Amino acid sequence: MSADTARIAVVTGANKGIGREIARQLAERGLTVYLGARDEQRGRAAADALRAEGHDVRFLHLDVTDETSVARAAGRLQEESGVLHVLVNNAGIGGPMQPPSETPAEQVRAVYETNVFGAITVTNALLPLLRKAPSARIVNVSSAIGSLSAAAANHDPTGVHPPGQFPVMLSYATSKSALNAVTLAYANELRGTGILVNAASPGFVATDINGHHGQLTTEQGAHIPVLLATLDDDGPTARFLGEDGTPEGQVLDW
Repeated sequence: MSADTARIAVVTGANKGIGREIARQLAERGLTVYLGARDEQRGRAAADALRAEGHDVRFLHLDVTDETSVARAAGRLQEESGVLHVLVNNAGIGGPMQPPSETPAEQVRAVYETNVFGAITVTNALLPLLRKAPSARIVNVSSAIGSLSAAAANHDPTGVHPPGQFPVMLSYATSKSALNAVTLAYANELRGTGILVNAASPGFVATDINGHHGQLTTEQGAHIPVLLATLDDDGPTARFLGEDGTPEGQVLDW
């Protein structure tokens, strides 16, 4: 990313897990980070802990499913900084592993409210501030499970891809597929504006969503989102990047 003074970042769902680590790593790189969280007590505690480590991290009360909350957060950012350089749409919830035919539509709607509509609401509210930056980055935290090509291969009748490669999670998986489509839509609209829009798959990170059964640490999981959030001006847009153990990450199929 081009050198700016007082670069500002917002990370949603950042009071714990990958989001908190993304906030920490961005702050380590010199950004002022607004740590977004819907739970005020937990959000303030997380921001206080990161400030105790010497980072410029500020709590931002932000419930991505509440348009009033999002509008208030945008208003505060307008008053305090007037510009935004990085938006990481990290807030997300999971869903149970069960056959699609046994998954209630209401359950899917609930997951979409946070994982898809929440990202759209926050992006639209903060886009005017992102446009004021000389260059800006939007990172949507997705998942490889949202790849349509991977989903098709998951039940490949040829047997090339073993069944069960990804768990069956209708609400979560399709919400990430939708988020990928949202990413492409914004990336295409914003081409040439200096705003790069990409999706990140952190990998199988041990978090609350999977009962901490993941194989990667939050530090490892934050690597790709932070990489995309700090791209140079000649960096890619409309890219889906995943964790593969290399500094550049792995380009994933949409």
